[in-house]
Amino acid sequence: MRIVALAGGIGGARFLRGLKEAVAPGDEITVIGNTGDDIHLFGLKVCPDLDTVMYTLGGGIHEDQGWGRADETWSVKEEMKAYGVGPEWFGLGDRDFATHIVRTQMISAGYPLSAVTEALCDRWQPGVRLIPMSDDRVETHVRITDGQGTRAVHFQEYWVRLHAAVDAEAIIPVGADTAKPAPGVLEAVAAADVILLPPSNPVVSIGTVLAVPGIRQAVASAAAPVVGLSPIVGGAPVRGMADKVLAAVGVDTTAEAVARYYGADLLDGWLVDTSDADAVQGVEEAGIRCRAVPLMMTDVPATAAMARTALELAAEVRG
Repeated sequence: MRIVALAGGIGGARFLRGLKEAVAPGDEITVIGNTGDDIHLFGLKVCPDLDTVMYTLGGGIHEDQGWGRADETWSVKEEMKAYGVGPEWFGLGDRDFATHIVRTQMISAGYPLSAVTEALCDRWQPGVRLIPMSDDRVETHVRITDGQGTRAVHFQEYWVRLHAAVDAEAIIPVGADTAKPAPGVLEAVAAADVILLPPSNPVVSIGTVLAVPGIRQAVASAAAPVVGLSPIVGGAPVRGMADKVLAAVGVDTTAEAVARYYGADLLDGWLVDTSDADAVQGVEEAGIRCRAVPLMMTDVPATAAMARTALELAAEVRG
């Protein structure tokens, strides 16, 4: 079976770890990773979502944080601070710096991000094929109004430095409208037997992937069933501040509203948590087959059970 998953950072990576446990030997998983969170820091290209997937599946992630490297040290960051060079609010550890240095060197030598990602994965052996959504530069910005007036800030500044403490007025995927899908993205979608939307942020993770011209159309028109898992449980994000960016696009923070945001043209099936069982009827009235099952990724076995249920729903839809 050929499975394609669109993924963001922590939620997507943890779901993929369970998915790997759920599939049969010989099944192939292709992950199309969000690059809208990418940022240039200290002259280096940092790809937080790609790295989180790579580290998580490759066994190098800081488990408690869900991002960054395990057994990390911070000497470089401390020295940069001593020189008065920032930003201090974004944490890059010494081990993590090495990844970004290698990536930036390869890009400077002329390699596209997709080839660089493949090379980095040669070390980590994540057990999936990881492809960035695009080789082109796309950066998600957020329009806010604060003491400095109305302005647009990089998503990382909004999420990490400001902790989403001010309302997001608009989400702007800068460069997405002119970007092209990376090599292999459309081909993987067309050849897939199942397409999954993990419980990643629907606006700034999966939504940004779908914003690249051609990707949403390819997913919507694919022969494979498309099944998503709600990142909203009991009317709140499982992790992070997805409610802030959902409000910016006029979507309520409910499992049903997120399903309708994706739309019946895209989704064939949708899983909600058992605490949101009352959403099943509304989702099905929207033309999307829906089931209520436990969706808390408390450990790998629980996450694998979620993944199996998603695959079962895909098989039911395929019929």
